[in-house]
Amino acid sequence: MAKKVLIVYAHQSSSSFNSAAKTTAVEVLTTLGCSVEVSDLYAMNFKATATAEDIKGDLKDAENFSYLDESKLAWEEGRLMDDITKEQSKVIEADFIIFQFPMYWFSVPAIMKGWIDRVLTNGFAFTQEKRYSQGIFKEKRAMLSFTTGSLESMFSATGINGDMNVTLWPLQNGILHYCGFQVLAPQIFWAPFSATPEARSCMLEGWRARLQGLLEEQPLSFISLDCFDKKGFQLKSDVQEKHAAKEFGLTVGIHMGKPLPPHNQMKAGS
Repeated sequence: MAKKVLIVYAHQSSSSFNSAAKTTAVEVLTTLGCSVEVSDLYAMNFKATATAEDIKGDLKDAENFSYLDESKLAWEEGRLMDDITKEQSKVIEADFIIFQFPMYWFSVPAIMKGWIDRVLTNGFAFTQEKRYSQGIFKEKRAMLSFTTGSLESMFSATGINGDMNVTLWPLQNGILHYCGFQVLAPQIFWAPFSATPEARSCMLEGWRARLQGLLEEQPLSFISLDCFDKKGFQLKSDVQEKHAAKEFGLTVGIHMGKPLPPHNQMKAGS
């Protein structure tokens, strides 16, 4: 069965490297029989701020406004604004989501963060009971594909920007895995703006080659929710004992005070 792919794309220029990466993904995945849809956030003039204006009708508690609670109720009652529900419909239909963007301030651009804030609402994308390995979207896959302004060496364990695995943890674990997505290793285009035309072409060819087998790739490894107790959500004692003698921690974030596992957020099986 052909896969349905959603590309959430954030760049202002159609002549950018990000645009070329997005176009390459559309071309290759379409050739492979996928149905591909692109949410071009800047072209859509997508609203980036999560506010009370996202909700139709009366608020439950306007004086003590809580976006988390009000958006959940509005989602349940079909009162979210149309631009949000349209994107939520795309998420529901998609088997696989690719986020294509330039890394801004070690994260996603504001317009993409706004998409995350407004579209992945409480109730629709997660609940207290359904998150992480038991998340709502555990049958779906997602990945980050992005450009950096800094060289790869600068995002190393000894580089000035720090380990890219650490940078990726909040995005891949705190957003994608939190909603249950199976997260594929990121596609990172290191500093294309300062690369030669030939090097940029090689980057795109590498992406094109990866896309050929992307749908069969194994996802990154995260710790199952079952490994934590239900009171304080701490690692269960037997899990801690099992890994006590191992050299590295379990993941970048759940490292047990040990050295970080190499490439944990960048390569499957690490």
